Amino acid sequence: MTMLRAFCLSAAFAVLGAASALAEPGQGARTGQASPQVEAYRDDRSTPVALIESLYNAVNRHEYLRAWSYFSEAPDFETFEEGYRATKSVRLKLGEAVSEGAAGSIYSRVPTVIEASGTNGALAVFTGCYETRLVQPANQATPPFKPLQIVKATLQPASTSFAETLGDCSANGT
Repeated sequence: MTMLRAFCLSAAFAVLGAASALAEPGQGARTGQASPQVEAYRDDRSTPVALIESLYNAVNRHEYLRAWSYFSEAPDFETFEEGYRATKSVRLKLGEAVSEGAAGSIYSRVPTVIEASGTNGALAVFTGCYETRLVQPANQATPPFKPLQIVKATLQPASTSFAETLGDCSANGT
């Protein structure tokens, strides 16, 4: 996989940042409102769905180094982090993972929908697919151990609302 493909998620947030810059004045967060509670820490690499939920837990907690660590290949950390600069929080909707084995690895594809909230209050919905890879632990005999990782993220802006949008792992969606 190329770094560009792994960078798709971060690029999607750069799109949100650009959309945020175009938002009308007065759409930003209101002053004097209570801050939302921080999500409880979650780092679960046991299943593809849990891994993606952990990724967005890290994003919502603004723990970008942890989010970056879930990818097998990603752009440099500074570029990855920059892609989230205009992101306040993300809502996540996942479909069922579809898995298949290949040469000592298990690849899974997870249909994904996100609704990203910008720091100025703008919302953007994205649809697509995450692909994960687990190299069979019994086949790993030398350090470093490689846990379940995201190998590909393909997200596109959606033209429907978060509630109406479905993730897409079709041949053209990944």
